[in-house]
Amino acid sequence: MTENPTRTVHVPLGDRAYDILIGPGLIAQGARHIAARIKGRKAAIITDRHVAEFYLEAFLQSLKAEGFAVASLVLEPGEKTKSFEHLMTVCDTVLSARIERNDVVIALGGGVIGDLTGFAAGIVRRGLRFVQVPTSLLAQVDSSVGGKTGINTAHGKNLVGVFHQPDLVLADTDVLDTLSPREFRAGYAEVAKYGLIDKPDFFAWLEANWRDVFAGGQARIDAIATSCQAKSDVVVADEHEHGVRALLNLGHTFGHALEAATRYDGARLVHGEGVAIGMVLAHQFSARMNLASPDDATRVEHHLRDVGLPTRISEIPGDLPPASVLMDAIAQDKKVSGGKLTFILTHGIGQSFVAKDVPSSEVLRFLEDKNP
Repeated sequence: MTENPTRTVHVPLGDRAYDILIGPGLIAQGARHIAARIKGRKAAIITDRHVAEFYLEAFLQSLKAEGFAVASLVLEPGEKTKSFEHLMTVCDTVLSARIERNDVVIALGGGVIGDLTGFAAGIVRRGLRFVQVPTSLLAQVDSSVGGKTGINTAHGKNLVGVFHQPDLVLADTDVLDTLSPREFRAGYAEVAKYGLIDKPDFFAWLEANWRDVFAGGQARIDAIATSCQAKSDVVVADEHEHGVRALLNLGHTFGHALEAATRYDGARLVHGEGVAIGMVLAHQFSARMNLASPDDATRVEHHLRDVGLPTRISEIPGDLPPASVLMDAIAQDKKVSGGKLTFILTHGIGQSFVAKDVPSSEVLRFLEDKNP
């Protein structure tokens, strides 16, 4: 790993290419970076109440100092904000601010704000310039990169949305110090995911160095940069998820079903926790199907448990619906094609693959064993 204090990951998508800047103090420098890339001088910042308390006013003033006329909208935090109702509110705010195609919409917050704001930017005036300023670890390594945007519905998570790439991502590592331990751990699940997909050496590095990543400093910057580079490589190869990009959903098919089962109640389960349980389930199911060694599933479970993440369905507080209801949620997953189940399974650590036409009967029996 390098000793460079600030890292840049370039996402080479032709005329839609952009940079991910990773390091300390980037929110304070953000207006300068945005002004260098955006021709217009109007901006709309969308954030949530928790983030606004720390960063909104200073960010507003720095943008004004660069000559921007700025409007802002503060929403309630939480997964339930990713809704049609709040999408309309964001669109109305952007239109009322008279944001045009050379201006910019800025998402200042975690994955919920980024997904919602990016969706609004993708549909207002058929596409507006868009900057991600992710303030959670999960958003910095996953949702802010790659152009996926969307909202949730009663039918499932992220089922309505568009692909809309940002013009810039500013991942300020200092802001992660304000996260609760639970939020940071939830984001770490997505970091571990990149090792489990196809970087076994990175997963081994995390097993040895995760305490340094949690502590901050260069190890944290390098872990985020490695994660962003991994995601960039996949996005460039398959921007609209027709093939290898589906690998980024390791653990998500199970995890999204568990989130739906808790009705997106963040007190019970947050996204990264669902992904952690889902990744363990994916490895256990792979072992059950004789695709991988049970030892690999045990290794994944041990590491995620070591960092403090839940690894079993039984660890989710409160009652859960039966396995048949979880299967209904899985059947609504975006990775279902022609009614056939598609899962990301594995042949071992760092050997994930797209498994199509997975027998639903096998998945149901597996879930019945894990969630009797």
